[in-house]
Amino acid sequence: MGNRFSGHASAFVIAFASSCLTAQARVPVPHHVVIVMEENHSYSEIIGSAQAPYINSLAAAGALFTNSHAVTHPSQPNYLELFSGSAQGVKDDSCPHTFGTENEGSELLEAGLSFAGYSEGLPGRGSEVCTYGKYARKHAPWTNFSNDPAKRNLPFTSFPSAFAKLPTVSWVVPNLNDDMHDGTIKQGDDWLQANISAYVSWAQMHKSLLILTWDEDDGSQSNRIATIFVGPMVKPGQYGEKITHDNILRTIEAMYQLAPLGNSMTAKPIKDVWQ
Repeated sequence: MGNRFSGHASAFVIAFASSCLTAQARVPVPHHVVIVMEENHSYSEIIGSAQAPYINSLAAAGALFTNSHAVTHPSQPNYLELFSGSAQGVKDDSCPHTFGTENEGSELLEAGLSFAGYSEGLPGRGSEVCTYGKYARKHAPWTNFSNDPAKRNLPFTSFPSAFAKLPTVSWVVPNLNDDMHDGTIKQGDDWLQANISAYVSWAQMHKSLLILTWDEDDGSQSNRIATIFVGPMVKPGQYGEKITHDNILRTIEAMYQLAPLGNSMTAKPIKDVWQ
């Protein structure tokens, strides 16, 4: 019986590997990717806003996706989707949760690459607290996965100033004031300029990428959000294909030849924005 199916299994493995290599060949392999997630604003509230001059300068310098959408409401399922290709059955902002499924962080580590999440206001390395001041665990999806080491869950104060020391992929999560959840658009824009602009400048000379996106809109635009890619491998311009958090995850998986997770299996990697 084992031999009866071995040919089919081998063909599947070869086809899957070929698909991964084809996807990877159409995307760059950045030395570093930094993902920054903002909160609860629609595309039209951000793009063209006088309250967000720095963000709009990033949109002009990089790839602006004009038809980017979150997958659901409220916040937490969107973070989980971008991190693991699934909301993991979560439909609200409840805390805590524990999952054992594969995810972006675990796959990177298994591939011999590196990952870390940097959260503003996290009280200490590896903390699993649900809230602390303006820190919210619901915005730090890696804390919910038992196969992601706690040592990869870091306060933003640990974000390296020597950017070459960054992991392969990292997430940066501002606190509730600075991610526009409780604070203003201007406050979020100012925080990004103060804390991320140095990385953006460095990335241009070091084959590295910034991905700036939002978890969801404000409920007014069918979950249409701003998503921006900035880096030396990006062709500046506006891109109108529909993308979701799953396409972003699939693109990162293609960059590092990781197996597609969950809903990213049926999402296409983004391939038209590269130099």
